[in-house]
Amino acid sequence: MTETTVSQPGHLPEHNHLLAALTPAERERMFPHLRLVAMPLGKVLYESGDVLEYVYFPTDSIVSLLYVLESGASAEISVVGNEGLIGIALFMGGDTTPSRAIVQSAGHAYRLSGQKLKDEFHLSGGLQLLLLRYTQALITQMAQTAVCNRHHSVDQQLCRWLLLSHDRLKLQSRTDHRARSAAARAAVLRMLFGRQTGNGSHRRDDLGPRHLTGSDYDRACDHDPFAAV
Repeated sequence: MTETTVSQPGHLPEHNHLLAALTPAERERMFPHLRLVAMPLGKVLYESGDVLEYVYFPTDSIVSLLYVLESGASAEISVVGNEGLIGIALFMGGDTTPSRAIVQSAGHAYRLSGQKLKDEFHLSGGLQLLLLRYTQALITQMAQTAVCNRHHSVDQQLCRWLLLSHDRLKLQSRTDHRARSAAARAAVLRMLFGRQTGNGSHRRDDLGPRHLTGSDYDRACDHDPFAAV
């Protein structure tokens, strides 16, 4: 992948939430070692069983983590965007991973050598706590995905995937983010209720953002992907 300098206009490390949460001292130690790389659609960052050399901090790209079976079949276990990083095995005590990482939505990411991340992690500072908390959130997302894949309809699984992806896309502004979030979530709920109630009990104009409640979504899906992890 093509490398550029860390200071390329329009792409800042702070566009990734983990990098943005670092202390000034941590930024001073880590930012000079970051390299901005392109993340084209379909790019495989690593395969199951590969030895990991780098971690990736997406800024405006989305990466799918897939569990691959011996037959070659695979299933998505989580998605990672600008809220996280790719390569948690490096600081969790292993150098390999059972999953495949593939770019689902093209964009960019900041790449850091695995050894540099481990060195910083073992200083037992703020970065260590931050990465452990992120790992807990990622495990929770994997658990929710497993439950959804087992107990929810294909429509509900699609809705959950769309919402997870939507929340990880880089948007232009806070106002734009709120407007698009409300519209997207309303559309998802319309689709769910349209499927579940047939010709239905709800008029289209009854399902605007102001009319949707938590209980509405609970009737459509047993878990709430809107909730913060």
